[in-house]
Amino acid sequence: MALFSGDKKDAPAGTAAPARKEESNVSTRAGDVHTLLGKGSEFEGKLSFEGQVRIDGKYSGQISTRDVLVIGEGARVNAEISAGTVIINGQVEGNIKATGMVELHPPARVKGSIETPALSMDKGVIFEGSCKMENLQGKGAPGAPPAPAAEKK
Repeated sequence: MALFSGDKKDAPAGTAAPARKEESNVSTRAGDVHTLLGKGSEFEGKLSFEGQVRIDGKYSGQISTRDVLVIGEGARVNAEISAGTVIINGQVEGNIKATGMVELHPPARVKGSIETPALSMDKGVIFEGSCKMENLQGKGAPGAPPAPAAEKK
């Protein structure tokens, strides 16, 4: 599996391969990981992506996607996260905003605020922070309480 979805097998160390967009070989099946930051890796900065990304190493910075972010069991993430779906098995410190859902599975440890319309937390998870559950797609969306009617005098 290639790091950051580009084939850089032939590129010498220290040189950057030319950026190119390859969409024809991207699989869209559920459960497929398009990019992996493996165990032992450390990364700092801004990460934005399409598809599913799994982090098993250390990451700090900002993460932004409309798709799926998976934090593996041994991962340590210190970041502001904005995603469609976030699945956490490792350690996360920072605020999480998800437009779809957030899943917390043991031995997850989360310290920070979570803002999402749907939250799943298994027994054994440690969560220290606050949670706000509302539809992040926009106000007035289905499921939102109706606006109060004006009083007639």
